[in-house]
Amino acid sequence: MENINDPEPCRIKQEDIEEHIDLMEANKEIEDPNHVKTEETSEESDSLEGKNPKCFSCPQCGKSFSCEQNLNFHARLHRLPHTCDQCGKSFTIKGNLTEHMKIHTAEKTHLCDQRWKSFPQKGDLNDHLQIHTVEKPNTCDQCGKSFLHNGSLAEHVKVHTTEKPHACDQCGKSFSQKGNLNEHMKVHTGERPYTCDGCGKSFTHKGNLNEHMKVHTGERPHTCDQCGKKFKLKVTLNEHMKIHTGDKPHKCDECGKSFRRKPSLQDHIKIHTGENLHSCDQCGKSFRKAGVFKVHLRTHTRERPYNCDQCGKRFFRADALKDHVKLHTNEKPHVCSLCGKGFRQMGNLKIHLKRHSGVRDHTCSKCGKSFIRDSELKLHQSVHTVEKPHECSQCGKRFKRPEYLKIHERIHTGVKPYQCHSCGKRFTYLGSLLGHTKSTCPK
Repeated sequence: MENINDPEPCRIKQEDIEEHIDLMEANKEIEDPNHVKTEETSEESDSLEGKNPKCFSCPQCGKSFSCEQNLNFHARLHRLPHTCDQCGKSFTIKGNLTEHMKIHTAEKTHLCDQRWKSFPQKGDLNDHLQIHTVEKPNTCDQCGKSFLHNGSLAEHVKVHTTEKPHACDQCGKSFSQKGNLNEHMKVHTGERPYTCDGCGKSFTHKGNLNEHMKVHTGERPHTCDQCGKKFKLKVTLNEHMKIHTGDKPHKCDECGKSFRRKPSLQDHIKIHTGENLHSCDQCGKSFRKAGVFKVHLRTHTRERPYNCDQCGKRFFRADALKDHVKLHTNEKPHVCSLCGKGFRQMGNLKIHLKRHSGVRDHTCSKCGKSFIRDSELKLHQSVHTVEKPHECSQCGKRFKRPEYLKIHERIHTGVKPYQCHSCGKRFTYLGSLLGHTKSTCPK
């Protein structure tokens, strides 16, 4: 009597099972809708007992199979008629090649109705849809972030371990994830595949293009929750927030001074190295920052590219125009929390606060007298010298400071920059205008 507990009669041979698994893995890119998989019954398994389990050999590669059907299925690997002319990859079915070509053409026809994100292949969309519908069972015990696949978690964990196994063979820089290395390689290849339709500017990363597009739309989606100021870029908001938090993470190793921004630290370090990259061939003065050097050159060319559309006054710098416009709007956004006085510029508010605190941090090296403003100290220092290096080209009168000379020259040019808003009368000096508005203005 047959032993019913013996699993052998109703079990497919382990060797055949392994063979089928190998075939499935080797042919996983083949998707033939007409191919019907067959299962060996227990009787068929019994009939194979005693026979050569691999009597069908492939004439191309020599691999053996237990049945002719598996051999025929395998043989299709050696005759893949549909080949991609971009990368050389081959496919058994033309539909698979058509789907594959979307990778090269950047065509994305498969759309996610949850976030309107699109994908070149249906399989990619299906994988993406799991974000919305499937539980993420693989959780990082360091930060709590969850992932669909264990492999994705394994890649993520490297962020916490500082492991960076993916190294650039061009510069040696290492990355924790292969995708980050691939993005980095575009720096060396010069590849900028993402182009702005509005201005033609190209970018290495799609995220950079998305941020750039806000320049054209005027969108400022990132708002500071402290002061309400809006920014186009998240990174700009992050930098701005350091003003409120006082965070200065970039520290000079030489003197210990800290900065909010890394470029500011880099410019500061040049003080210690004595490096001056930009030298003026007009006066020989050197500058560390290209922007400051560019503004300096305007003192020689007399170029004033920034124009006030209210009164026509022109300025060397954009920030000077921005502050000037507040004169017309009477805007004073910077308010003292102690007395309520408002100021157009943050710098003026900081100086004003010193009057409450009594801080006088600008001290004269000659007599020890201290001042709140640096400009007040410089004005005072002229007391200790009789030198008057600034001479009027019209009458020869000399002055200690260039601004005094500039004011004096109005006598010769007839320029009267100060106007009374009530009666329209113009004045050479600000003091004359103030005296007029307080006492003699008929209106």
